[in-house]
Parts: sequence; C-alpha cells; structure tokens
Amino acid sequence: MAEKNTENPPARVSLGNRALVVVEDIVYVSIAILLALGAIVLVVRAAVELVSGAADSGRDALLDTLDAILLVFIFVELLYAVRVTLKERQIVAEPFLIAGILVCIKEIIVLAVKAANEYIGKGPEFARAMVEIGLLGALVLVLSGSGVLLRKKEKEPEENSNTDSAEAP
Repeated sequence: MAEKNTENPPARVSLGNRALVVVEDIVYVSIAILLALGAIVLVVRAAVELVSGAADSGRDALLDTLDAILLVFIFVELLYAVRVTLKERQIVAEPFLIAGILVCIKEIIVLAVKAANEYIGKGPEFARAMVEIGLLGALVLVLSGSGVLLRKKEKEPEENSNTDSAEAP
C-alpha cells in the first residue's frame, strides 16, 4: 500500500504540480513575447539608424546598426532557447552557449571598431581595449569548447541503459 502512494501522489500534489506547470508556461510565454517584441523594435531601430547614417554618412551610425543587428541575433537565440525549454520541459544549455558566443562576438566587433577609431594613440585605453578583446576571444573559445563537449556528451549512449539491461532478467 505504501508503494501505491509513491506511484500515485495525492490529488492535491497533482493539482499543485499542474498549477505550477501552467504558471511556468505563462512566465516562459511572457518572456518569449518580450524577446520577440524586443527583436522587432531592434530591427526597426537598426533600419532607422542605417537610413539616417547613410544620409549623414557617419561611421557611428553604421556601427550602431551593426550593434543592433547583432543584438537581434542574441534576442532570437534566446527566444529559441525559451521555445526549446517549453517544448522539452527542461532547460537546454546549447542555445544559451550560442547566445553567449554571439554576445562575445558582438562586443569584440564593437570594441575593435572603437579601438581603431577612438583609442589609437591613447596608450592605456587602447591597451585595455586590446586586453578586453583578447579575453572575449578566449571566452568564445571556452564557450565553443563547451558546446562541442555538450554535443559529444549528448551523442553518448545513456549510462543507465547499460546497468538497466544488465539487471533485467
């Protein structure tokens, strides 16, 4: 009889679990809506920056456009992560690793352009920008390596399947 209770939880536990699943879904859908709206706003802003930058022929407008476009990629990758989380009912690490790589690449590009335009001839500021670019590059390598290891781990057979088959009569 005790085994039956562990297999079938009381109705109030089932009801509480279902309520929490609904709340979790509402939160994830709200986050997805905000990410989608943010991406749309950024695309429109990037287009406006590009048109106004072309009219003014300013390099800053092009950098701002590139910055906004890379930010859109980050938003879309996070939106994908939320979608996969809702679908699989668990957090999947790979989309977050990709978003992290995109963030690093975005910052490397923005810093490199700023360093080339603003920090040349300013020793300490230029050196600090180069160190930051180097650290971001190393972080890209670490995140990429983590992604490769994660994929390799996912391709491995389940550890439990070997023990389960050995224990089966």
